[in-house]
Amino acid sequence: MVRAFCAPGADSDASLCEAVRRAERGLVDADLSGGVLKQRVARTGQGRSGGYRVLIAYRARTRSVFLFGFAKSARANVDDDELATMRDIAKGWLEADAKTLAHAVEDGLIQEVEYGEEEDEKA
Repeated sequence: MVRAFCAPGADSDASLCEAVRRAERGLVDADLSGGVLKQRVARTGQGRSGGYRVLIAYRARTRSVFLFGFAKSARANVDDDELATMRDIAKGWLEADAKTLAHAVEDGLIQEVEYGEEEDEKA
């Protein structure tokens, strides 16, 4: 089971989960190394190409933490300094134990995204 986490107030659990499902199937838009993936996420009612980009701390079949998202129309990419910071943050979340994650959820730093275990069990 993959546990997915994001910042409180993230727009759409469904689109974020789809980004993780695509990564689980090996459909990665960009592997930025250091445990960071960049995935395209569709705008509501549109396709992925002109939508959003999300950076995800990702460990296959284990954990995904959504780190940062931006509209493709607002910026082309993240700069090198931002990417280095995202890699450091990803390392921390991917190495975090269950107790640390539980505290982060309890403190409102992150929220667990309903990933659809029922769907996985039906497949």
